[in-house]
Amino acid sequence: MSLPDVLRDLLTTPGPSGREAAAANVWRAHAEKFAEVEKDTFGSSVARVAGTSTATGTSSGTAEGGVPSLAIVGHIDEIGLIVTHIDDKGFLRIASVGGQDPQQLVGQRVRILARDGEVRGVIGKKPIHLIEADERSRAAKIKELTIDIGAADKADALEVVRVGDVAVIDAEPIELRQGRFASRSMDNRIGSFVAYETARLVAEAGGAPGEVMGWAVTQEETGLAGAATTAHRVRPDIAVAVDVTFASDHPGVDVNDIGEHPLGSGPVIERGTPLHPWVTDALIETAEAEGIPHTLSATGRATGTDADAIQIAADGIATAVVSVPLRYMHSVVETAQVEDILNTAKLLAAFAQRLSADVDLLR
Repeated sequence: MSLPDVLRDLLTTPGPSGREAAAANVWRAHAEKFAEVEKDTFGSSVARVAGTSTATGTSSGTAEGGVPSLAIVGHIDEIGLIVTHIDDKGFLRIASVGGQDPQQLVGQRVRILARDGEVRGVIGKKPIHLIEADERSRAAKIKELTIDIGAADKADALEVVRVGDVAVIDAEPIELRQGRFASRSMDNRIGSFVAYETARLVAEAGGAPGEVMGWAVTQEETGLAGAATTAHRVRPDIAVAVDVTFASDHPGVDVNDIGEHPLGSGPVIERGTPLHPWVTDALIETAEAEGIPHTLSATGRATGTDADAIQIAADGIATAVVSVPLRYMHSVVETAQVEDILNTAKLLAAFAQRLSADVDLLR
């Protein structure tokens, strides 16, 4: 199964937290083909597909007393790097944007998003021949790493980059076996793609009873800001945050800690303390009715996703989490299975079609 063109476009467009504009523009351009699209000062995007129902009277816990509006939420940002200092020799000192493992950075090529366009560089490290024996087993620290853009000195480097420029690892998606792909930024271009694809499927079907929205929100990796501001502004009746979760089928992972969610097992529906039980149960019932493979996960505290900000926005929003299994999270080789991604969108589109005016979200 090939990688969808829209997802490939998203994966290959850089957009670390706070600098998501290029990736957001790609998302909007595709969504504008079937939906009414809007953006805000945080850079978040909303694609609206109007509902078809005229029901107005019996639903509890909805804004208009009719069929609940539904938001499918994926964050458009990715982890990255930021330039903190340029030394006299023209090397760029860096810090992390989001959760970086420094071991993943050594020896990587990077794309720096500079004022006049992209600048290419590499993250170098002292050759092993020059590393003392007692240093070889010590993990690198990000403050010890630098980006080399080939500059002659600081003045030369300052002609093309400046402090505060951000960067991402330079890596194209690669196809593996069994419909699996590896790429940087799967977390969470997958979620923003599912938000897009769910809205597209609903539009293709002529709409759903209630309004369905795809959201591509910003700055999840650094504090959930885009989800919080969009939820406060839009105030849907129901929201489903779509993110990635830890696949359980690669070495070093203990299913007793994270549950069993191998690649190919479909969307992961989360149950737990911060999540609305009716929405969660309805998602499970939809998956069962539609024959969509899925697994369950559980949490007794915050989810670590945009759901944590959405569920407490305004006077509270009925929120759920659905995730896609992912290997090697927050690395340059994040790996997922296309079928899982498409099944997640199918599940959410089918869920949208099952909503009606007699839904009671109050508890």
